[in-house]
Amino acid sequence: MPWLKLTLNSNPEQSEIISDLLEEQGAQAITLIDAEDQPLYEPLPGEIPLWNKMEITGLFEADKDIESLRQALSSKLPYSVMESFRASPLEDKDWSRVWMDEYHPMQFGENLWIVPSWTPAPDPDATNILLDPGLAFGTGTHPTTAMCLRWLDGQDLSGQQVLDYGCGSGILAIAAAKLGAESILGIDIDPQALIATQSNAERNEVSDKIETSLPIDLEQAHYDRVLANILAGPLESLAPLLCGALKSGGQLVLSGILAQQADTVRHAYAQFCNMDSTIQDGDWIRLSGTRH
Repeated sequence: MPWLKLTLNSNPEQSEIISDLLEEQGAQAITLIDAEDQPLYEPLPGEIPLWNKMEITGLFEADKDIESLRQALSSKLPYSVMESFRASPLEDKDWSRVWMDEYHPMQFGENLWIVPSWTPAPDPDATNILLDPGLAFGTGTHPTTAMCLRWLDGQDLSGQQVLDYGCGSGILAIAAAKLGAESILGIDIDPQALIATQSNAERNEVSDKIETSLPIDLEQAHYDRVLANILAGPLESLAPLLCGALKSGGQLVLSGILAQQADTVRHAYAQFCNMDSTIQDGDWIRLSGTRH
């Protein structure tokens, strides 16, 4: 059936009140979206980051009385919010089908593909990772993950031991396994990420190569490659730990770094590694280097 779409502008302080009011008025679904293209970084467990300016959309049945809805909201919301009040009809669609149609196989480098479950692999002979888009973890669509995947595609990982620090969905660990790595340890602060990594590894038939662990359980070991696609702040503080986990001559790749943060992160690792040229994709940076 058709729907009525109501949209209001908000900030983080007002968002919960507006969402509750829309629900009280019969909204069947409520969505918060960014209004200014502001990036949100990976939250810590339990954190729910919000954009500074956002649009809140409520989905109502098509016969909802707009004026009655406007009056009900006006009695409890400030004029600064109500002046953004917008209501419009919304065509009925199979939204799950629309979502699936918009997510296609993606190629990274020469031979590495991420392929959703409902789509055949464009190149069956390539290195194909089966992974569907999710709400919380990487699927290759973000430049930070894409740059790491392109780096992996250009490496000879045969028989190597790999550490994936901040494994998320396990996408980098799975790529390393499929590209020939002998064993991979995935580390993450979020237990749900470890579950996701194991599940995706099983789906891609590489679970025998991938183990997972919380950081507190990380044992002292030396790896041929260390991957860390997290954030600049943690990367900077983790430099001694991550470089200490590298074998002499081992290679490091870091991502999740904004361009203005690159020099600080590079400096933290330069005392341990010979750093390569910086790679940039949009606002994001990838750093790599070789252990002294």
